[in-house]
Amino acid sequence: MRATRVSVLITGGQGQLGRELQRALRASAEGEGRASPPKAAGRPPVRADAPQAQARRRGLASLKAGLLATKGAEVLALDLPELDVTDAEAVERALRQAKPDLVIHAAALTDTSLCEEDPALAMRVNAQGSLHVARACRRAGAALVYVSTNEVFDGARGEPYGESDEPSPINAYGRSKLEGERFVQQTLPRHYVVRTAWLYAEGGDNFPAKILRAAEGRRELSVVTDEVATPTWARDLAPAIIRLAALRASAHPAYGIYHLTNDGYCSRFQWAAEVLRLAGPPWADVTLRPITSAEYTGGPPKPPFSALRNEAAARLGITLRPWQEALEDFFRRGG
Repeated sequence: MRATRVSVLITGGQGQLGRELQRALRASAEGEGRASPPKAAGRPPVRADAPQAQARRRGLASLKAGLLATKGAEVLALDLPELDVTDAEAVERALRQAKPDLVIHAAALTDTSLCEEDPALAMRVNAQGSLHVARACRRAGAALVYVSTNEVFDGARGEPYGESDEPSPINAYGRSKLEGERFVQQTLPRHYVVRTAWLYAEGGDNFPAKILRAAEGRRELSVVTDEVATPTWARDLAPAIIRLAALRASAHPAYGIYHLTNDGYCSRFQWAAEVLRLAGPPWADVTLRPITSAEYTGGPPKPPFSALRNEAAARLGITLRPWQEALEDFFRRGG
């Protein structure tokens, strides 16, 4: 199959997922070669040359089209201050100049406490900003991947949520992300809504990093047991998103809603226990004390059980490994 030239624009390019998307896009073009460190926003686009190697065995044959067989792909990663998604004119100008075939919209206000304190700001960034991106994609003729969250669900059912389950967010962050989903769905037919959960990556201010900081110099640490979802390593999520987006070049682009997380689920307490164990001494020597969310002071309301069930992507051959394996790999690589 002849390789096609693709232009990909990433919003939030210097965030946890944005950096891993850049790495994965290069890796998909280079086959199994090592990816070079991500380049900062504002620099010239990253170019990558695809080898003649076959696409990964797993997945549909159509995944050989698009990004996984791209030759000379241009990847442009933008973030603040180069691109503010709340500025409609700036978003329009960026896409008009870049002329991307695909936009992966990873920019978001993910500080759930700040979202709760300032829900108008959350809506401005996560909802209105996503509308700006969707409208600009429509005018530019680009497909869109919108990255959303497990927190669009209330977590009351006690079992994983599938893509067809009705969202019902209980905090400002979830409401703003759900509104972003709806704006994208109403504005642009060629879209993928990718919900994920409990994202972490190297260099991010994420749960593992916070647990290790909190455990320093302490003998005991309290962590909630009644908040359950799936830790998801951004390095696993990024190539899954790319494989999904590659379908847009096939006869069956499969636009719609997808749940992509590492496999399985756990409580915050169980996740913290694995983080401390894998970090080794002195962190592994810290005793964890289980508490309930009612005992935890501060922060917005959280869905008690918001694990996601991957049904739609699994039918396309796209799955992620168990969260325990991913976390172990994360630490093995110096996370």
